[in-house]
Amino acid sequence: MSNESCGCGGGYGGGYGSGFALLVVLFILLIIIGATWL
Repeated sequence: MSNESCGCGGGYGGGYGSGFALLVVLFILLIIIGATWL
């Protein structure tokens, strides 16, 4: 358990951390695509 928490690097669980990272990446991609379209 401690190893997984260490890998996350935050106070959240591994699943929540990876999900949040994916959301951030998707959001950034959406902004870039929107900027190119505009």
